Amino acid sequence: MNIVFYARGEDFSDWLPSITEVLPGADCRLWSEAEAPDWQADYALVWQPPQMLFERHTQLKGIINLGAGVDKLLALPGLPEDVPVLKLRDAGMATWMTDYIRYGLLHFSRDFDAYQRQQRRSVWQPENIDARTDWPVGILGMGAIGSEVARRLSDDGYTVRGWSRTEKQVAGVESYAGEEALSAFLQRTRVLVNLLPSSQHTQGLVNGKVLEQLLPNAVVINVGRGEVVDSPALIDALRKQRLRGAMLDVFEYEPLSQDSPLWSMDNVIITPHIAAPTSIRDAIEQAKEYIHAIGLGLPVKAVDRTLGY
Repeated sequence: MNIVFYARGEDFSDWLPSITEVLPGADCRLWSEAEAPDWQADYALVWQPPQMLFERHTQLKGIINLGAGVDKLLALPGLPEDVPVLKLRDAGMATWMTDYIRYGLLHFSRDFDAYQRQQRRSVWQPENIDARTDWPVGILGMGAIGSEVARRLSDDGYTVRGWSRTEKQVAGVESYAGEEALSAFLQRTRVLVNLLPSSQHTQGLVNGKVLEQLLPNAVVINVGRGEVVDSPALIDALRKQRLRGAMLDVFEYEPLSQDSPLWSMDNVIITPHIAAPTSIRDAIEQAKEYIHAIGLGLPVKAVDRTLGY
């Protein structure tokens, strides 16, 4: 079995020991333009690969995306149409994602944003503590990670609702499905968590109209894809204090431009796309399952290219 590897921003030497251990006998090589011309890969393990990789490797049986988001990969010209694209589904990311969202919830619900402003003015003013049920959470996107995050936050004592294209059943979580249910979902949400992928159906979904329907004193946490949130509408809502604040890990263009007004807003927390790093070991174990299934001719859950996930 031959495997070609490319992961933008990742060190191959960090991945190779796990690949060798989990897939013994596999000939795994780092992609480069100077590859031996007679060597063809059976599988590609990739994150934001160059187009040339697919021009060079024309006998692939599967393309495994080393992350949950496949929008950049699907937009790549020349991506072979007859090869299944497979993505990581959780692979340990749900734990990191839940921690990140919990931090955002605590920051705003326990008034740490207010205490930061008070500190700058040397003000000592304790605030009353709200019950967690006063901070209903609405999760946009109930895939593998979204469903697990929703379950864990519900276990923490928050009222949690989930919205997705089709109805998802998660214990302790109220499900909303389809465009016709979006308004009802928003009107019961104080903390809007975006975990949606970027697709033609989701780009710009969180716009001014959506933000206006949230409960008063609402917060936006974006850990899905930057393209889902209409940045000018978000900035306007934050400036006019229609929103209490936002915690943002992903942006339409990364890194975030130095001249973005978001940097200087005191009701915004910005992080550099670190909410849920990929666990190397978990990723390779999941890749092994995909490779094993394809080798046996078993069905695999490939990405639906028309939906973008």
